[in-house]
Amino acid sequence: MASQAEQIEPVEPVEPVKTAHPRLLRLPLPKHWLSSAIFLLLLVLAIGLSVKYLPGITTAELGIDQQLSRMHTAPLDAFARVLEFVFGPLFGPVLVLLIGLGVWLVRRRALDGLAFMLLACSGWVFSEVFKLIIARQRPDQSLLFDPLSPETGSNSFPSGHTCFAVALALAFYFLLPPGKWRGLVTILGSLTAIAVAWSRLYIGVHYLSDVIASFAASLAGVLLFAALWNRMGTAIEARQRQ
Repeated sequence: MASQAEQIEPVEPVEPVKTAHPRLLRLPLPKHWLSSAIFLLLLVLAIGLSVKYLPGITTAELGIDQQLSRMHTAPLDAFARVLEFVFGPLFGPVLVLLIGLGVWLVRRRALDGLAFMLLACSGWVFSEVFKLIIARQRPDQSLLFDPLSPETGSNSFPSGHTCFAVALALAFYFLLPPGKWRGLVTILGSLTAIAVAWSRLYIGVHYLSDVIASFAASLAGVLLFAALWNRMGTAIEARQRQ
């Protein structure tokens, strides 16, 4: 009779189960993330100082707002105002909070929800920094054919709405695993950010250089925050192993 040891079949090693969702304790960063972020910040600063001290640029850009103001229609007005509300300072934080809580509940990882919320808000933070530095006046509403917003003040550069839209798209990019869904979200997020940028010109509360610089400012903010978050994530992982 075969011994008990001979009757036991060898057990193959079990591969670890791969989660369908990447943990956000460490965010993917390009190799030269620091130099890229510095370049983007310097680019935004250069654009901001140029539009501030070269008045001819503002005069030329105002013509774009004036031309768009002559093209207003009821459907486009409604579309632009919806984007203004959704990505604005009143509803935007609520939107981020709701999505962050949803991430937390679905993944059962509070840090993933927190990472998403902070990523989405990082673009806003950097827009406020540059608004204080550049202090560019918004377009004069009295010079527009059909002004849609009473917004005035020295906070035109860059566009906070556009910065938020870009950062929100990047937050969704980090949230999803590589694959078709991440690619689809990247395309939709990019189109949404472009639509928000257009809406700020259409409404007449920003100049073209404001919204262009917003993409660079928001991307720089996301890169710097992701690097900071990764340092925190490394420390958290070390504690979990103890």
